[in-house]
Amino acid sequence: MAELITVEDPADPRLYDYTGLTDVELRRRREPAEGLFIAEGEKVIRRATDAGYAMRSMLLSAKWVDVMRDVIDELTAPVYVVTPDLAEQVTGYHVHRGALASMQRKPLPAAGEMLAGARRVAVMEAVNDHTNIGAIFRSAAALGMDAVLLSPDCADPLYRRSVKVSMGAVFSVPYARLDTWPQGLEAVREAGFTLLALTPDEQARALDEVAPHTMDRVALMLGAEGDGLSRRAMAAADALVRIPMSHGVDSLNVGAAAAVAFYAVATGRPR
Repeated sequence: MAELITVEDPADPRLYDYTGLTDVELRRRREPAEGLFIAEGEKVIRRATDAGYAMRSMLLSAKWVDVMRDVIDELTAPVYVVTPDLAEQVTGYHVHRGALASMQRKPLPAAGEMLAGARRVAVMEAVNDHTNIGAIFRSAAALGMDAVLLSPDCADPLYRRSVKVSMGAVFSVPYARLDTWPQGLEAVREAGFTLLALTPDEQARALDEVAPHTMDRVALMLGAEGDGLSRRAMAAADALVRIPMSHGVDSLNVGAAAAVAFYAVATGRPR
């Protein structure tokens, strides 16, 4: 059973993992370098634990101790019990869900290793909005995508906001980073995938015309909000595809577009 430790000093060094959670630039640099990420809320903490991520510590307000008792009973990591005010001083914001956990990252698999057992893959280029990252992972998990590939400049899926928006789905969909871009896409093609670049360009073929769900292995490429896929990425694709629009709407948010496209890619897949 984990040791319950009441902490009353916001400067206590044992709370270092949780300091400055609202400082995006600091946390984006610090968390990968230190091999940690923050899980927020009961469901996300449980999903991270169930996915095999080791817990470094937990930070709870007193009323959450009983809620998390079964998790605590299985831990060897320390559990720090604090007041809501002290948690806000440490983290920089009001912790509405009352429970945070510092988790240990796992080494990312190599892209080739991850592709070996996949048939439907999402590929993101330069998606740097953490909300969009989380939404795309949640849709990927819900709609049957097997894995996610990230360009080197994509945001961190394990950043707190991404994890929270995905409701922990980032733990259930394997992902890897390509070492080079867009050159790394050639290895995806060599693994037997058809590369489909999603774009609002009216010259692209409609997804239903391409019928990606009938293809043996598909990698669906998604670009950042606003800019979309780069010209180099689209040039590396086997085909440009679009989601047909109505009522004069020219495009969807990348998170919404991903959900529609994932459904089209995975519809009718043998299970």
